[in-house]
Amino acid sequence: MTAITTDTSLGDVVTANPAAARVLERHGLDYCCGGSRTLGDACESGGVEVDGLLGEIAALGSTTEPDWAKMGPAELVDHLEAVHHAYLHEELPLLDPLAAKVAEVHGERHPELAQVRDLYAELHADLAPHLRKEEQVLFPMIRELAAADDAPSFHCGSLANPISVMMTEHDRAGELLEQLREVSHDYELPADACASYTSLYQRLEALEADTHLHVHKENNILFPTVVEMERRFADA
Repeated sequence: MTAITTDTSLGDVVTANPAAARVLERHGLDYCCGGSRTLGDACESGGVEVDGLLGEIAALGSTTEPDWAKMGPAELVDHLEAVHHAYLHEELPLLDPLAAKVAEVHGERHPELAQVRDLYAELHADLAPHLRKEEQVLFPMIRELAAADDAPSFHCGSLANPISVMMTEHDRAGELLEQLREVSHDYELPADACASYTSLYQRLEALEADTHLHVHKENNILFPTVVEMERRFADA
């Protein structure tokens, strides 16, 4: 495993040890859209004691997750679709009625639930077409590029163009997830939370963690690899 120090970027921390994502999430450190920051800088700005964090990461056991950091682009997009896209396709539509139900039943005592419902609806509305664009447009082009001997000709020109759009949309999803965490007070459950209330907050928190890892794999692993492959074709 790559040695992790204060100079290691947050993205590289999770690439070196995927289980470290849980530690960074617990301390509120953004390793997907903010993955280029060093561990030391992120801890300093976030008020996190860096030696303690390094100790937590060092104490992690090995993960049974596939070694996606070593996957080629075609294999990685297959992995993304099979793991993260499949999860979102199943979970996103289920959370809409749950959020609406919890807001209706508990909203009088907990008015922030109306914001949770509305923010989640916006997140779902953003993510659903985002997934389709990846599955129907970007990922097929990445598979074509990975299998090519010569530079393919794409309608969008360089793949850097749709990748830029996807990264902007990732940033927006990250903003909405951050707002959800803020209005829910870090998904803290009140004393009167019922089973539905509890399920909603637990599943929104799981959605946040999965999306952060999903975006990390794309922003920090897949997309730079694809851009570099195109550059090599152009230089050949």
